[in-house]
Amino acid sequence: MHRIAAAAAGAIETDFDVQRVMTSLSLAFGFEFSDLYTRDGLLRLDAAFRKALEAADPALAARLEAARANPDALPPKAESELLIALAPHLEDFIGELFGIRAEIAALAARHHELAPVYECRRRFVQRKALRQVKAEEAAALDGAALEQALSAKFGEPLTELSFTRHVMEWLKNEAAHADELALAARYAAWATVTEAGRARHPNSPLFKNPASLDPMRLITHMHTTTDAGYAVHTIDASRLRRREGFALTDPGTDLAGALSETHYCIWCHEQGKDSCSKGLREKSKDPAAPPVFKKSALGVTLAGCPLEEKISEFHKLKTEGCAIGALAMIAVDNPMVAGTGHRICNDCMKACIYQKQDPVNIPQAETRTLKDVLELPWGFEVYSLLTRWNPLNLRRPYPRPATGKRVLVAGMGPAGFTLAHHLLNDGHTVVGIDGLKIEPLDPALSG
Repeated sequence: MHRIAAAAAGAIETDFDVQRVMTSLSLAFGFEFSDLYTRDGLLRLDAAFRKALEAADPALAARLEAARANPDALPPKAESELLIALAPHLEDFIGELFGIRAEIAALAARHHELAPVYECRRRFVQRKALRQVKAEEAAALDGAALEQALSAKFGEPLTELSFTRHVMEWLKNEAAHADELALAARYAAWATVTEAGRARHPNSPLFKNPASLDPMRLITHMHTTTDAGYAVHTIDASRLRRREGFALTDPGTDLAGALSETHYCIWCHEQGKDSCSKGLREKSKDPAAPPVFKKSALGVTLAGCPLEEKISEFHKLKTEGCAIGALAMIAVDNPMVAGTGHRICNDCMKACIYQKQDPVNIPQAETRTLKDVLELPWGFEVYSLLTRWNPLNLRRPYPRPATGKRVLVAGMGPAGFTLAHHLLNDGHTVVGIDGLKIEPLDPALSG
C-alpha cells in the first residue's frame, strides 16, 4: 500500500532496489532500516524521540506526555499550538535519524530566501502600489522603460528577488526614497494588472492580487461575438489545458507558488475559524446544536476537508521553513496525501474563509509540501515512516498491537487504500481487492 501511495506521487523509479536501500541506508540512534517497518522498532524509535525532546525542551516533552494520556481533553487551539511546537523537534530528529540535516537546512533556507517576497507583496504591491496607481493609469504605462529605470536604480537586472530586496530597503526610510518608491509602485501596478505585465512575470508570487469572485460568472476571459447572428462564446486557447490520456493536466506548482498560497492564508485555526478544515458553518446560539454548514451561491455545501486535515497549521509550518514538520502535520489526518493534493479534491478551497475573492489554493500547497520532502535524500523513506510513526498524531503515534482480526477491503481507489492503511495501523491483517485488473509490481519494487 505504501508503494501505491509512492507511485502516485512519482516517488519511485522503476529501477528502485529494496535490498540496495536496506544495505546503503545508515540510520542514527542504533536503528536498522528494517526497524522502521516493525511495531517493536517503531516503539523504540518513539522512545528515542521522546528522550531527545526531553533533553531539548523538558516542558514541551511534559506537555506531549500529558496530551497523549488524554488527547481529547485538549481544546482544538491548544492542540494546534502543541503540534506546531513539536514539529521542528520532529524535523530535527528525522534529519539526525537519516543523516540529512544539511539537506533539510538547505531546503529551509530556500523557504526563508523567498519569505520577503510575500511581505513585499502584502506591504508594498497590494497596500501601496495598487492603491496609488489605478488600473487605467497602469494600462498606459511603458513597462519596458520602467524596468530599465528600476534596473539602473538597483544596479542589477530587475528580478522579483531584486525588486523585493531594494523596495524593502527603501521602505525603511520612505521620505528619503519617495521618488524610487513611486517608480517601483508604477512598475508593480503595471506588472500586476496589465496583460503585458502578467506576460512579463507569469505566475508571479510578487505581482499578484486576489481577484474578486462572481459566482454567476465563474468562467472569465470569455469572448462573445454575434457576427453570425447568434452568440458565440470562446476562450483564449492559451488558457485551455488539454488532457492527454491519463496524464495530469498540470505538473503542480513550485516552491515559490506553494509559499505564495501559504502566506496568503491567514492561519485562521488561531481564531477557531479554519473553515477549510472544519467547514463554513451557520451561526447558532445553541453551542450544543449540531453544525449546519453554509451553502455556496451555487448550492454547494461548504463542509470543508472530508478528513478535517490540519490545513492552517501545516501552512504556518510551511511558511516557517519546516517542510518535514508540515508534512507530518498533514499526515496526522491524511497519511495518504500522495493520492490527494491537486490531483483529486478541492472541498477545502470551496470552504476557504475567502468567499468573495480567490481562495487559498490549498491542494497545490499540499502537493508541493509532499514533493519537497520526496526530493530530499531518503525522501520516500521519510514520508513512508510518517505514515506509520508520527509523534504529531496524539491518538495513534505508532501502530497498535496485532488484533488477530482479518479484514477484506473491496476497491483499491483512494478511499479503499486509505481505509486499508488505517486498518493496518490499527493492528488488523488486511487484504485488498479490486474489480479492475491490477498488474503485479516487479519484484524490484515489491521485494
